[in-house]
Amino acid sequence: MLLVVDIGNTNTVLGVYDNDNLLFRYRVATNLKRTSDELVATLFNMFIIHGVNKDDIHDTIISSVVPDIMYSWQSCNRKLFGREALIVDYLTDTGIKIDYDSPREVGADRIVDAVAVYHKYGGPAIIVDMGTAITFDVITHDARYLGGSISPGIKIAQDGLFGATAQLPKIELRVPTTAIATTTSESINAGIVYGYIGMVDGVIGQIEKELRENHGIEGDINVIATGGFSELISSESKYINIIEPDLMLDGLRLIYDRIKI
Repeated sequence: MLLVVDIGNTNTVLGVYDNDNLLFRYRVATNLKRTSDELVATLFNMFIIHGVNKDDIHDTIISSVVPDIMYSWQSCNRKLFGREALIVDYLTDTGIKIDYDSPREVGADRIVDAVAVYHKYGGPAIIVDMGTAITFDVITHDARYLGGSISPGIKIAQDGLFGATAQLPKIELRVPTTAIATTTSESINAGIVYGYIGMVDGVIGQIEKELRENHGIEGDINVIATGGFSELISSESKYINIIEPDLMLDGLRLIYDRIKI
């Protein structure tokens, strides 16, 4: 079995694969103060909950956008399994060519997403990952990662709104029924959700325009969404046609399979 770990700015998502079958996913908060011993306890409890023997885990692969937490994760892996984890970065042999001015600046999450999308759908494709930040990434038919755009995520907008206003309530976001809302909670919900749908579609539309005009791409361009708010935003998007909640985990497994052949 393979342990895959996706460390994001807000949450860390873990999964265990038996060959290409994802047995389960497990989400915890990303905490820079968490020690390696605390991470060992987290993994140990996760295995107990899902009925997995830790001795059946033959390897670990990690993608992280939080460098400061990596020492604890590597130490955790050594304590629990007695070996080093594999870490994905821009130098990892993923089969994707990174056409970026400075490849070292490309986050591991964007690389892993691109690998998963190219393996599943080929190219050209646009990947929209709706995490703490919203990343838009482009992969071509010949496995070139062209780059993309980065926007503040929905949680950043929520925190900014509620942190800067004294009377606005915190709400759980859902698909709005109208933009002309008649309560404060519904008004906030509509403003955030419709606003982000408009932003996401605006960026995707511009990317598609540039792909056709500057890169000679014709025909259909798949648009794949992933991340915590992907279902909420994709429900009203004009462009998103595929939702992949486990894209990062699948990408990590695919990269591991490639480099361990």
